[in-house]
Amino acid sequence: MAESGDLDLGQLSTSQQEALQQYTSVTNQDLKDAIPLLQRSQWNVQIAIAKFFDGEGPDPVAEAMAQDIPRTTARHENLQESLHASAGRPQAPRQDRPDPAPRIVPRPNTVHRPPFLVGLLLAPFTIGYSIASKIFRTVFYLLNFLPTQIRPRAITSGPGTGLRSTNGRRMLMPRDTAARFRREFEEEYGNTELPWFEGGIAQAQDLAKKELKFLLVVLMSPEHDDTESFTRETLLAPDVVSFINDPANNIILWGGNILDSEAYQVAQEYNCTKYPFSAIVCLTPKEGSTRMSIIKRLAGPMPASAYLSEAQAAINKYAPDLAGVRAERTAQEVTRSLRNEQDSAYERSLAKDRERARQRREAEKAAAEAARKAEEEAEAAARREEQREKWKRWRATTMEDEPPASNKDVVRIALKMPESSGAGRIVRRFRNDTTMESLYAFVECYDVLAASEEFTEKAPTQPEDYEHEYQFRIASVMPRVVYEPSKEETMAQKIGRSGNLIVEDVSADDESDEGEDYLP
Repeated sequence: MAESGDLDLGQLSTSQQEALQQYTSVTNQDLKDAIPLLQRSQWNVQIAIAKFFDGEGPDPVAEAMAQDIPRTTARHENLQESLHASAGRPQAPRQDRPDPAPRIVPRPNTVHRPPFLVGLLLAPFTIGYSIASKIFRTVFYLLNFLPTQIRPRAITSGPGTGLRSTNGRRMLMPRDTAARFRREFEEEYGNTELPWFEGGIAQAQDLAKKELKFLLVVLMSPEHDDTESFTRETLLAPDVVSFINDPANNIILWGGNILDSEAYQVAQEYNCTKYPFSAIVCLTPKEGSTRMSIIKRLAGPMPASAYLSEAQAAINKYAPDLAGVRAERTAQEVTRSLRNEQDSAYERSLAKDRERARQRREAEKAAAEAARKAEEEAEAAARREEQREKWKRWRATTMEDEPPASNKDVVRIALKMPESSGAGRIVRRFRNDTTMESLYAFVECYDVLAASEEFTEKAPTQPEDYEHEYQFRIASVMPRVVYEPSKEETMAQKIGRSGNLIVEDVSADDESDEGEDYLP
């Protein structure tokens, strides 16, 4: 594994490497920032993840070590000298560090149900309360139709519409709460060009951290007297709306009604004591690589020009830091993309090498298979030739001797042997009942019969599992008639008392036939 931040990851223990892998899989943070954060968290993954999302506060131990603690020495002075010394000593300047902006997740609205028996006992009271509440709401609704002069004050100053509506307000999911706030805002002030974020404060803060943008949080109290004037004269001022919508300012706008649970929690965590309230939140890399801080609070009513100048000053102050982080992330992304491209090219090259190796193995396998088949075919041909020779020696022993010339029941045959045999022209007599297959056998075994004196005393036997095939044919010249090696038809039936025959090799005959096909 490569080095990151002058730290060799190989020096980490197994548990530390597992913690680093688990932390980076959740946060997707760079190693050079993840390792110091884990070290500051004592390698506790849960604490490190919480610091990443909620922001990392100042480390009291590090601050204490950074300060130069003077050694105390014995001093002898009276009260007046001490007062003069303290008055003349300059005050240490207070560090201007922005407050952290915690990641706020709305607490679920838990409903406690009483036990069954208790609920059964309280059922009459619950039913009575429900009936009385419905009657009261009906009467309250009907009283709204009375003239203003005689209408009760409680009815006149009752719940309103839009942001002032408090009737039937219940806790919703963050996204639904944001949609309700936007709907109520538009009901109160009409359709505006403000790009309200449609989600919870936690999602807005996560998006601002991820995309390195400024989060403008606006909290409104419908019961406050300055809310309407601030909204119409300041927040909806054309310059402020243009400033918020300008893409160059990188602003995410989130708003909330403190009558909702989520906005109320935001007001508590942001130390909001005066309304209307606005806060600008962004990533502060100088305070921590993952620390989200409140860089500006805008509390109370103020003119649009002051509101705009304060917000612009805060954004201009921290924009260079975010630009640096953005450039660093871009460089890291380019490096990561280059590394991925190199890895991809290496994988492609490796795949090509593997493909070539596979093709080479397949070619070698095919060559070996072809050689094996050729060897098997050669062995089979040798076995067939051996069986053929055995058959010829055996068949030669079964041939009948040539009848004498005085025998009248014979067939006189003149055979012209093929030139490959070198036997030339043969004249022989056969008995009338000799089959045509015996004539073929005579031609096949002629070389064996001619060398019969070389036979040993042991008689040859017929080869097992062998069926002989003749590689020639016997035919007459004029007229041309091809005689088949029939075991049933006799020579007297097919040829007569005499005949002039020729022996033709099958292969030679086939080649001659093919040559005749190409003649014009």
